[in-house]
Amino acid sequence: MPWWFWILLWIALIALSLLLHVTLGFRLFRKFMATVRELGEAGKRFSNISPTTETSDVDGKSESPVPGSAVFASPEQMRHDYLTAKAFRQEVRRQRRVQRKAERGQPQSLHDIEFR
Repeated sequence: MPWWFWILLWIALIALSLLLHVTLGFRLFRKFMATVRELGEAGKRFSNISPTTETSDVDGKSESPVPGSAVFASPEQMRHDYLTAKAFRQEVRRQRRVQRKAERGQPQSLHDIEFR
């Protein structure tokens, strides 16, 4: 092969490589700008939250535990909190199941019916 063929081959390879990098850079720039635009829209949407929706307690105590407070809580308190939350989640699932079956007209399961 003549020497000028190798020069043309390398020029073509470099040109294709540059074209690939420019294309990928352009796509990355467009995705970045779309992300920035969505972030701006989310900021506008969440900046309009009224102050009445915020919860403030008179005592200064909040209902939710402070992150890291479980380290210093007693095991009995943590077990109680866990079992209470677990029972609440089970009850919510049971209510959704009963509601879903009632909407579909399906028979209820005996363990889903409240006897209280």
